[in-house]
Amino acid sequence: MDNNIQRKEVPLYIKINPVDNVAIVVNGGGLPAGTVFPCGLELREHVPQGHKVALRDLKQDEEIIRYGEVIGYAVHPIHKGSWIDESLVHMPTSPDLDELSIGNKVPAALPPLEGYTFEGFRNADGSAATKNILGISTSVQCVAGVLDYAVKRIKEEILPQYPNVEDVVALNHNYGCGVAINAPEAIIPIRTLQNLTTHPNFGGEIMVVGLGCEKLLPEKMLPNGDAGTIVLLQDHQGFSKMVQKIMEQAEEQLQRLNDRKRITCPLSDLVVGMQCGGSDAFSGVTANPAVGYAADLLVRAGATVLFSEVTEVRDGIHLLTPRAVNEEVGRKLIQEMKWYDHYLDLGEVDRSANTTPGNKRGGLANIVEKALGSIAKSGSSAIVGVLSPGEKAMQKGLIYAATPASDFVCGTLQLASGIHVQVFTTGRGTPYGLAMVPVIKVGTRNALAEQWHDLIDVNAGQIATGEATIEEVGWEIFRLIIDVASGRKETWAEHWGLKNALCLFNPAPVT
Repeated sequence: MDNNIQRKEVPLYIKINPVDNVAIVVNGGGLPAGTVFPCGLELREHVPQGHKVALRDLKQDEEIIRYGEVIGYAVHPIHKGSWIDESLVHMPTSPDLDELSIGNKVPAALPPLEGYTFEGFRNADGSAATKNILGISTSVQCVAGVLDYAVKRIKEEILPQYPNVEDVVALNHNYGCGVAINAPEAIIPIRTLQNLTTHPNFGGEIMVVGLGCEKLLPEKMLPNGDAGTIVLLQDHQGFSKMVQKIMEQAEEQLQRLNDRKRITCPLSDLVVGMQCGGSDAFSGVTANPAVGYAADLLVRAGATVLFSEVTEVRDGIHLLTPRAVNEEVGRKLIQEMKWYDHYLDLGEVDRSANTTPGNKRGGLANIVEKALGSIAKSGSSAIVGVLSPGEKAMQKGLIYAATPASDFVCGTLQLASGIHVQVFTTGRGTPYGLAMVPVIKVGTRNALAEQWHDLIDVNAGQIATGEATIEEVGWEIFRLIIDVASGRKETWAEHWGLKNALCLFNPAPVT
């Protein structure tokens, strides 16, 4: 074979639904004008990878359809084979929340998956954990510098003596003082901090470091009368004594945590969060549907699955309320959408503020198209519960946990809701990670998996090129969740020690 003759890549596009009048280009680098697909469609101009091509002529104001849903209207006539970038798409209005169907298409329960377990830690309250960590909370941002200094010394001088404890984590944040502590919406950051402090991966060992004059009293970090230790810096004589007290208390707790051993736990003890960031047009085609398939497997095995991100659900809400298991759940889902609509109104923006320049470079024209791909993470199970921001999950099955779409805020709120593992899909790429739980990164494209070979844990891009199916990648994610939860496998984020800071959602006034 002549080495000078290069194999010509077959041009590929993906059409999701039979009624779609657009498709996205699969080939890396996009395809040039004049490219002819096997079906006979010819490109009139260069179309970047992941971007939409018109499958037929579209009139001005005609519906542009992807996922079988209207994602917008043509700004002017668009010829067949043309590139449809975001400037050619007029965004539709969002679904009317008062006109939604509720619970009229509740999915039948899929056959249970029995016999699946993971190796976790059993807590005194009956909950399970996937990590054995000493967590030290703060009641106010003022103490963060002192705590960081103390934690550095604990890790260097004390932690090596307790090999069964994996890490020491400082729960720093920007709340606690200079805030309207009694405002109605202050419940969100307060319960978030309470639920972070009592996260199951901390094994019931609670220490709160406070200053002594803050508005958020350290005692309020201990919900339901939970026992814990409070260290107030203003009670101690100088910096060295503050650090010494924190270290002494930490060693007492490390001694108890070190006695914990992994045991076999049913998968029904597991809470898994689904999130996406740096999304592209492949997110709703490859990674998110595969994660959704894994979500269905987890639900079938009795586990709890959370999906979130209000602005990335809002434009697909009409597809979700029919899946609500009953009227109460459906109404709660609508209530969370209305609350967030009002929240955005106060800031004089709407849900379109969500879409990023990177999303658009990745082929997403607007938030409607992004949301339709995002909700694929929820799989096909019935929605059995809805959580307000920062609430703890208390039931099994598929749950909607209302959060902003910001990666860092969503991650913090899902931690407060009690996730043990997070599965994070990305098309553009992000090195995001969490200190309290492992994060499994699922890439949407082969090119990203190759470029970030030491950051992406699962390559769902093979679905787009026909090398794997959604079901196969879904099973791969499901099995990896179990292995990571059991401590048998390490995610790349864990390997590199990538840990984004906690980021509280505080819609209440700052004084």
